[in-house]
Amino acid sequence: MKLFATIVDLGLPEQVQESDILSFLSFLQKKGYAASSMCRALVAIRTWLVFLRKEGKISHNATLYIETPKLWQCIPDVLRSEDVDRLLNVPDVHSPEGARDKAVLYILYGAGVRVSEVCGLNIYSVGDGALRVLGKGGKERVLPLASVAIDVLDHYLVHFRSKVIDPVAPLFVSSRGKRITRMLVWRRIRHYAAQAGIVGIVSPHTLRHSFATHLLENGADLRVIQELLGHASIATTDRYTHISKKHLVDTFNKYHPRS
Repeated sequence: MKLFATIVDLGLPEQVQESDILSFLSFLQKKGYAASSMCRALVAIRTWLVFLRKEGKISHNATLYIETPKLWQCIPDVLRSEDVDRLLNVPDVHSPEGARDKAVLYILYGAGVRVSEVCGLNIYSVGDGALRVLGKGGKERVLPLASVAIDVLDHYLVHFRSKVIDPVAPLFVSSRGKRITRMLVWRRIRHYAAQAGIVGIVSPHTLRHSFATHLLENGADLRVIQELLGHASIATTDRYTHISKKHLVDTFNKYHPRS
């Protein structure tokens, strides 16, 4: 009911415009609402306006030209490259937690893995400049790691995990020696984002989206991004063509004969 009351507060029904609805959804995103909640809010608004239209209370429906919501349309903000650089440089690698966190950040952004995949990594998952990840449905994929990510990971392993001999032991552990959790990673990222001066909600999935978007903007093939992210369908990866406006404009200006 609280969410519905906020929707009504958009204004008198007849005065509600498409821009009001888009501003409302943007407000929800900045408040940290989940993508599913934002989509439910849009459905609620649409249903409300359709009802009012049938009752003769309004003469137009402001959601008429807003596409039916899909979860992939409600994605987190993508970080700028300079924001990513600041975030990656915050952790203090001289402490076990800092070295671990920096390696986690480099893997989240450098390989585009899911937070659950990072938490599930074992010691044997790393080798020969690559990362062996167990994704959704138990599907395994091998991901390349950039040299800088390898250096950060090696620093963590050499200084703080060198005594571990069990190959199935967790790669990343908490201060109590237990496998890290998704909530721990989420909290640490928020902590470092605040220290880096990044405005807005930054989550592990934000880094995954940033990874894919930055690849696309720099000319990577969508099929390659699909393989790296572990998407079963190219339609899921195609979401990034909707948020990579810079890539679209740059490509147009580069290849259009009249540009």
